Amino acid sequence: MAIERVGVVGFGLMGAGIAQVCAQAGLDVLVRDVQQTFIDRGFGRIDTSLARLVKSGRVTESDAKAARALMRGTLDLADFADRDLVIEAVVEELPAKKVVFGELDRVCGERTIFASNTSSLTIVEMAATTKRPDRFAGLHFFNPPVMRPLVEIVQAITTSDETIATLRELAKRLGITGVVCKDTPGFIVNRLLVPYLLGAIRALEDGVSTPEEIDHAVKLGLGHPMGPFELIDYTGLDINLHVANIFFDEFGDPSMKPPPLLKRMVLAGRLGTKTGRGFYEYDETGKRKPST
Repeated sequence: MAIERVGVVGFGLMGAGIAQVCAQAGLDVLVRDVQQTFIDRGFGRIDTSLARLVKSGRVTESDAKAARALMRGTLDLADFADRDLVIEAVVEELPAKKVVFGELDRVCGERTIFASNTSSLTIVEMAATTKRPDRFAGLHFFNPPVMRPLVEIVQAITTSDETIATLRELAKRLGITGVVCKDTPGFIVNRLLVPYLLGAIRALEDGVSTPEEIDHAVKLGLGHPMGPFELIDYTGLDINLHVANIFFDEFGDPSMKPPPLLKRMVLAGRLGTKTGRGFYEYDETGKRKPST
């Protein structure tokens, strides 16, 4: 089936980015959150993003207006009844996601495909809460979706080949690369990334060097756009701790066990850019302060 009408549940940073990518590809997009203030904030992010793209010359002003016109918001999941695809992008907690999919399963047509944007949770466990496990997959976009030309298409043991083929075609229409992977914690990218980030924290704990020097070494020596501590601060120390705990519970691999320093920093509220302090300090705009 061809995807023309997309629903996005959860209109935070990732939900807004996913909605924008879909609308820029010409898809009809309906977004939902639990409060109108959240919806307004999400559209504010999109308006800022589109304006940035126009200013940089990546899209024309008319294309930006056309994309914006394809998006609208709702507070009611019942409005998703006509969607071809619904992408969930709510908080990264399994009980919350199960509730969302249980409600969606009652209101959406039997042909509607469900997908979760989870970065670490098990797809089949969410699919089991619905009557369409064959039309349930993972669609893991990367932050920010407008700038990251990749989506992991996650095939659970219950996901049909037809569903995967449909999502591959969707990725092509969005102008991004879709890579298919198994339903295993972390999928491809985070399965490789998380041990690397945790290893950087252990190197800091062992006194190998400072966050600044380690970041410089990785960027210049490995060609990475961000050093590990910059990336951890950007994504959130709490998110990294949550994902590491999921990985360690699943695999029991020592390289995936959260380092004590990460736990202590999260307990202290040093979560990265969103709180103004992580491995570095940031001003109210999220700009990193000079090291003292």
